[in-house]
Amino acid sequence: MDRYLLPEQSAELYVLDVNTGDRRLVYRSSDLLFEAPNWSSDGRWLVVNADGLLFRLPASGGTELEQIDLGGVPPINNDHVLSPDAATVYVSAEDGHIYAVPMAGGHPRRVTNDHGPDFAHYLHGVSPDGTSLAYIGLRRRDDRPPVTNVYVIPVAGGADQQLTDDGFPDDGSEFGPDGRWIYFNSERAASVPGHAQLFRITTDGSTTEQLTGDERVNWFPHPSPDGTRIAYISFPPGTLGHPANVDVIVRMLDRDGVHDLVHLFGGQGTMNVPSWDPTGDSIAYVAYPLGGDTGDED
Repeated sequence: MDRYLLPEQSAELYVLDVNTGDRRLVYRSSDLLFEAPNWSSDGRWLVVNADGLLFRLPASGGTELEQIDLGGVPPINNDHVLSPDAATVYVSAEDGHIYAVPMAGGHPRRVTNDHGPDFAHYLHGVSPDGTSLAYIGLRRRDDRPPVTNVYVIPVAGGADQQLTDDGFPDDGSEFGPDGRWIYFNSERAASVPGHAQLFRITTDGSTTEQLTGDERVNWFPHPSPDGTRIAYISFPPGTLGHPANVDVIVRMLDRDGVHDLVHLFGGQGTMNVPSWDPTGDSIAYVAYPLGGDTGDED
């Protein structure tokens, strides 16, 4: 579904140094609602989506967005991931499928299998060796909420591997840097609707661990390149899903506990996909302030 900026709203792309807390505004638009920044593997580029298209700009800022040719892929959503060598971008399209597109241009290739019109694939991660994609499979049901589960599929195409099989809403499945774990958010520990927390599951599906358990609603875990930290979006208590235009906190979980990195007005689109720079020192995120306010709140 297309999103648009509200009157007097802007989209602001920031880079945040998680060690010092310093934040830098990279790009701002009062016309285009862009979302979900990725980093290139050399740290030079940031990639975002907007209006069903994909764009890049230098991480240093100071330029306009440059459109990436997707070769005729249907309009995309905010689930896009770069391959470890940044030669390929994998995108989730509005037709429910995941496509592989050469970053240098060329013909796209559909990766996913056809599981019928009621099934959609939402991409969130690529394995460190570049051979597998982690995605959320969503099965729509006529008069009941859809079912979501964690899946893995080879980037070359082939059989899907389903890792979870239950009635709990799951989302945000992303590989850790060792390739052994997939991190995701789920309501499997909730006693009320919503109240997602962070989990991880081994890639063979044999072991699941809960990582957070607090009063807030936690989404989209992004493990750092060295695996010692997890950045994520924390919504207010009682939030259902991951809506846009709410006050959220970008948080980080490490061996010392949970740390607030920045408070901002955002949510959906702020940090849906892998957002760490290759050094593991910085993350990228998008704020959506209203009325001329800055997204750089604290």
